[in-house]
Amino acid sequence: MKRGMMVLWSLFLLVNPLPTENASGMNAQEVVEASFDYWRGKTSIGLVDMVIHRPGWERVMTIRAWTKGQDLSLIKIIAPAKDKGNGTLKKGREMWIFNPKVNRVIKIPPSMMSQAWMGSDFSNNDLAKSDSLIKDYVHKIVGTETHDGKRVYLIESTPKPDAPVVWGMQTLKIREDHIFLEEGFFDEDLKLVKKLSAQDIGILGGKLFPRVWKMQKAGVKDEYTLLKYKELLFDRPLPKDTFTLSKLRLPVR
Repeated sequence: MKRGMMVLWSLFLLVNPLPTENASGMNAQEVVEASFDYWRGKTSIGLVDMVIHRPGWERVMTIRAWTKGQDLSLIKIIAPAKDKGNGTLKKGREMWIFNPKVNRVIKIPPSMMSQAWMGSDFSNNDLAKSDSLIKDYVHKIVGTETHDGKRVYLIESTPKPDAPVVWGMQTLKIREDHIFLEEGFFDEDLKLVKKLSAQDIGILGGKLFPRVWKMQKAGVKDEYTLLKYKELLFDRPLPKDTFTLSKLRLPVR
């Protein structure tokens, strides 16, 4: 950085210091955790249409999903018929997939967690909304902006030393009411790879929640994947066997 630019930047910081805490006194780590907890609740049950859009064609799958806490997820495809029964179970850092056509449960190694889920722009980790973002990154508030009259915290998340992650950095936009607005994924050279953005925020599951999520690769206009929520319930009791391999195998309705 040239000397003149360094001086201007220093003066800017003196007048507009970058916030280390939000207005409620929460630091960046707490902002991320609060948003994550708001996203998933204690438990959640969702019905979602996944729309995979490519130039010249579009594919739609309907998904039933259950989550509990920060690290338990079960995802089952219920339509179309050719994909029905395919499922994914995530417990902590472990993940399994089930393919009813071959009647096999396969454990996914950590090296494959970043691979595309069912040909979409979401990875295995993305779809399960892995708690890796909380455990494996150091978060820093680097600025603010506004959205619908509410303050939005701009956060940079960098991996902890030796953290088992693929991203060189993530950037987050989190509204003061815990709404997760955007997540950018950067490679080791800090080049943007893809971005997740929230759309159509409204009442869902009894609280404000983005009803549509869009994952799109950087620099690609006509390729993206949408998650369109049709139903969402929070904090409902779930059977003890919900997040088990036997449940992963069971047919879905």
